[in-house]
This record gives sequence, structure tokens and C-alpha cells, in this order.
Amino acid sequence: MRGKLITFEGIDGSGKTTALRRVAREFERLGIPYVATCEPGGTDLGAAIRELVLVREMESLSELFLYAADRAEHVRRVIRPALAEGRVVLSDRYADATLAYQGYGRGLPLDLVHAVNRWATEGVWPDLTIVLDCAVEIALARKGWNVDRFEQSDFLERVRRGYAEIARAEPKRVRVISSEGPEDVTARRVWEVVASLLRT
Repeated sequence: MRGKLITFEGIDGSGKTTALRRVAREFERLGIPYVATCEPGGTDLGAAIRELVLVREMESLSELFLYAADRAEHVRRVIRPALAEGRVVLSDRYADATLAYQGYGRGLPLDLVHAVNRWATEGVWPDLTIVLDCAVEIALARKGWNVDRFEQSDFLERVRRGYAEIARAEPKRVRVISSEGPEDVTARRVWEVVASLLRT
């Protein structure tokens, strides 16, 4: 039986990583086989790419192709094998992040980003994508001083709008959940959506 791919998206500080960890803990409690991973950084090559893209200034096109290289490696070495074993893959970011950040955020042509994503994913697409949504000022306040070159407020506003557009385009796959309230409330809403997928 093929496993399922669930991806967690949103701007940094939105709570996506926390939400993923809470789902993982629930999987452990229920005995559901899963793999928790992330992009960039889910493989050795991805970890090296992560170091580059977070601290080095570069052209937007270079950024796009580095993320694509990370994703291609991630799909081949982590995601596809886990799905073949029947595991649920929980990924902190995936292809939608590239569309939101490099497409809507950086302004690269959306058709180009879609094409690069198709090649890098080899057709491995999420069964469910959860977008944790909150106001940029809330996300930045949560991050405090621990910010990187992607975390300028105007840029993040464009990214946030990008995620909203992605959700409007694919409402069956992409579920937007507000993360502005208490963590337990957000976690409960996330779990309801995940549990619904697992019942199908």
C-alpha cells in the first residue's frame, strides 16, 4: 500500500514546524508508521544547500534551482522510498514553498516555477497540504531577533498572499488553518484535517 504525503507550509513563524511535531507525536501514540522530514535539509545534500540559501545572497534564479536540487534529492532518497513502504511522510515545506517564495515572493515567472517543480518532484505530489496562516507581524514577533534574509516584512506579505492563491487554486488538497490563536487550538484543527485524510 502506498503511503501518504502530508506537507506543512506557511511563512516562518507561522507554527508549521510545531504543528508537524505535534502530528508526529500523535502518530507515535497511535502506532502509525511515519517519516518526518524537511526542505531544505532532509538529506545530506539538502543540509548543505540549506546553509547556502539561508546565508548567501544570490540571484533568484539560482535560488530556484538550488531548491529544485534539494527537492530532487529529497524525493529520490527520502520521500519516494517511505511512501513505497506505506509510511506517512510529514514534510516541513515542499513544492508549494518554492511557488510561494520564489514565484510570488521573488517574482519569478509562475510557469517557470511550476515547470521546475514538476521535474524536481517527479510527479510525487502531496495528498494533503496544510498552510499555517498568521499575520506577518505575529510571525516576526514569534521569531524575535532570530531572522534570516528571507524575513523582510514586505517579502513575507507577498509570500503569504502566494500561499492564499495556491489554496484558492487547489482547495481540495490545500487547507488553510489560522495559527494566530493558542497552540492547542491550532493543533486540534490540524489534527482534524489529518485524521480526515487518514480515514480515506
